[in-house]
Amino acid sequence: MPTAPAPTALPPLRLVELGGVGPEDVVFDGAGRLLTGVADGRVLRIGLPEPGGPDRPAEVKEVGRTGGRPLGLEVLPDGRLLVCDARRGLLRLDPDGTADVEVLADSVAGAPLRFCSNAVAASDGTVYFTVSSRRHGLDDWLSDIVEHRPTGLLARLAPGGEPEVVLDGLQFANGVALAADESFLAVAETGARRLTRLWLTGPAAGRHDTLADDLPGFPDNMSRGPGGGFRVALAGPRMPPLEWLHRAAPRVRRAVAATVRRLPPPPALGGARVVEVDAYGRVVRELRGRGYRMVTGVAQYGGRLALGSLREEAVAWCDLRELAG
Repeated sequence: MPTAPAPTALPPLRLVELGGVGPEDVVFDGAGRLLTGVADGRVLRIGLPEPGGPDRPAEVKEVGRTGGRPLGLEVLPDGRLLVCDARRGLLRLDPDGTADVEVLADSVAGAPLRFCSNAVAASDGTVYFTVSSRRHGLDDWLSDIVEHRPTGLLARLAPGGEPEVVLDGLQFANGVALAADESFLAVAETGARRLTRLWLTGPAAGRHDTLADDLPGFPDNMSRGPGGGFRVALAGPRMPPLEWLHRAAPRVRRAVAATVRRLPPPPALGGARVVEVDAYGRVVRELRGRGYRMVTGVAQYGGRLALGSLREEAVAWCDLRELAG
């Protein structure tokens, strides 16, 4: 097994308070404005200062409300926004308009989309999206991780079509991203600490395999990274006791999950962590920062790297030009 690269320290993180909890995913639009959603259903657009420019406050504007709990976001070529809502399904809204939120899919394979997690759109308009769990909802996500039952899935919605399952039996399906040439799609299996690859073109089209395994933490949302690879947010470090539990009998895991549900939510562990994975699945760099916990989203525009979190009340960002190493 290749030696993991030594972690690289992120430049100092700057926080933008949002007046709401849990900016779970972050994406940039074509104008370099940051978009995120928070637990009260608001979708926010944030104008960050330019790297190296005047130190001015970020501008935060509400551009929509889903009526549920927005998670993963994807900016479409026409400027509209795909929103994975954990309670309402796959949605679309226009952050520059006043039209109502459009429901693109609220069920798949005859089951309600109650934990729609992340989405990506291909150049032909096909949308791929994940359902983290068909057993537990967002408020009980930890039970799914503890029980370690593969009930997540990846679905596809073609233009004018109906949603269909393309990969089933995933361990807490989460972030999705397309290869630069759209030859494959990568999906993060948080519960397994791996990235699974679904081939979209070529002789292996329709088949899936493992792109990256044994990641140094729990992968969450992801985005296209430098050199045709991916940046993957790590929601927390690997936990040997949990790995031991995953090898235990199902009844033991169910009993522990039942106990966990009666306890307060555990504290978020560690600081900010992001790994860069190349197109061949190799971890080429790990980025770490302080002052921000449970990173679940990562995006870059120009010299700015932005982070989201399920637990924090702010988004974080830094100037990559200050990155050492």
